Amino acid sequence: MALDRTHDAHARSWLASANVADGDFPIQNLPFGVFRRAGSQEAFRGGVALGDQVIDLQAAAQAGAFTGLAGQALRAASQPTLNALMAMGPEAWHALRLALFDALVDGATGPATEALRAALVPQAQAELGLPSRIGDYTDFYTSVHHALNVGRVLKPDDPLTPNFRWLPIAYHGRASSVVPSGTPFHRPWGQAMAPGASAPQYGPCRRLDYELEMGFYVGPGNAQGRPIGIGEAESHLFGMCLLNDWSARDHQFWEMAPLGPFLGKNFCTSVSPWIVTMEALAPYRVPFERPADEPQPLAYLDSPANRAHGGVDVQLEVRLQSPRHRAAGHAGDRLSATSFRHQYWTLAQMVAQHTVGGCNLQPGDLLGTGTISGPTPGEAGAIVELSRGGTQPIELPATGETRTFLEDGDTVVLRGWCQRAGHARIGFGECRGEVLPAVDAAAR
Repeated sequence: MALDRTHDAHARSWLASANVADGDFPIQNLPFGVFRRAGSQEAFRGGVALGDQVIDLQAAAQAGAFTGLAGQALRAASQPTLNALMAMGPEAWHALRLALFDALVDGATGPATEALRAALVPQAQAELGLPSRIGDYTDFYTSVHHALNVGRVLKPDDPLTPNFRWLPIAYHGRASSVVPSGTPFHRPWGQAMAPGASAPQYGPCRRLDYELEMGFYVGPGNAQGRPIGIGEAESHLFGMCLLNDWSARDHQFWEMAPLGPFLGKNFCTSVSPWIVTMEALAPYRVPFERPADEPQPLAYLDSPANRAHGGVDVQLEVRLQSPRHRAAGHAGDRLSATSFRHQYWTLAQMVAQHTVGGCNLQPGDLLGTGTISGPTPGEAGAIVELSRGGTQPIELPATGETRTFLEDGDTVVLRGWCQRAGHARIGFGECRGEVLPAVDAAAR
């Protein structure tokens, strides 16, 4: 994807908060979401994050801020979900991004700029919702480091399944339980088989975990029976977010024989509310490199473009904030940090694999990348890895507590950002979720 003036690291906005050093939402970002004023009964509508403000795209559309293709895209983006905008494709997305940038850049004047000035709403006064109507949600399993770490817990002598290095593995998740950042959830109930037991027990999850992931939203779909080739896969992707695939490990490991995750995963999945577009991520693309001694992708999962810039260098971190942290006004201890560039499979390969059998994706569908873990111990993307299956407690230095799995009242916060010499820093905001106690069985 070619860079243009919207990627200029020296560009500044007339909105001062967009120019703050290390801010997530400078003018080079312009991520999309949906919002309404907090405490109101207003309908959700599309918005763009800039500095500490949200640009109300419905208000901008009603003011006639843009014309032509950019105006059409603006009207599509002003709806309660972004599905219509996602369906329009890269040409429309590019037109809207250029129009927004030109009206927001420092020194801009004219009717479009005045319309956007009048459409600003403080983020502190906004309630953010799910950005799309998610018809389907698929979660992949594409980090070789995560797969090895978890595999060593379950099968120390044979940690990696033989298919992992040949195809991007995935399971079909539950779209109805995807929630926006900040939504708490109750500890789930289910069956688990304790080590050495002869029968499973039913009760609240005892091994609750998070998974550091990214999500990506489908743009234009494909007809059933018409696969998306790897060369065109990224033209079907609108953008990326942070994703936490909460996992009940005790339930998951018991039920995954012989099929994939079910109750261990379907109770809650959290996503960050802002979608950073693939165009905004263009400066942070990196080569996809498979070691020479590893199996190389089959032809349908390989292309020169994917090898040249199929990876995305997104810096990621996980923090755990316990009730004690909150009581002390502390943001929580960092548990790990890594980069998305370490994934074994790329976004384009995931899309190509998903559709190779004829599966039809639809605008607004959500795909998860799977847990993101790097090559060193401090880059593990889940507690099951950090605690080695719950056998080694993790220290929380700020409070003196330890964890092997999540406890009631714990809040997990994921953050992500991109930065590279010669380019602006852009961020994803945060993906936050709090664990509430299990609902008493008698009250269920």
